[in-house]
Amino acid sequence: MNDTKQSAEDLAILEQLNLDYVNADQASDAKRFSEFLAEDFIVQTPGVTRDLEEYLEYIAKPRPFRDLTLREARIRILGDVALIHGTATYTMIADGADKEALYTDVYQKREGVWYCVSACAIAPGA
Repeated sequence: MNDTKQSAEDLAILEQLNLDYVNADQASDAKRFSEFLAEDFIVQTPGVTRDLEEYLEYIAKPRPFRDLTLREARIRILGDVALIHGTATYTMIADGADKEALYTDVYQKREGVWYCVSACAIAPGA
């Protein structure tokens, strides 16, 4: 398989994984997360670092926001690692305030499959 075809396929997979991440977050879908987060996954949000088990427990709880919408995503494939830099908007349920989140997710291709190994988000209130 040539690099161009591989990159196009990888890009499409990563675009879908990014959408799945956003949708699973809004839906508190820990099961979907467990399918594409790596065993050694780490996530950081302001003041908190969680491993995979802690994150799945956290994400299974009802989300404090609604209308999570992806606004922009830039995907950079660097060999077997990919970075996704994104912007999303959401509305806090408690007070109706509109917020914006910035995030960077790191994916690694392991035995031909992309897994999210790290995430870092600046998401006020979420």
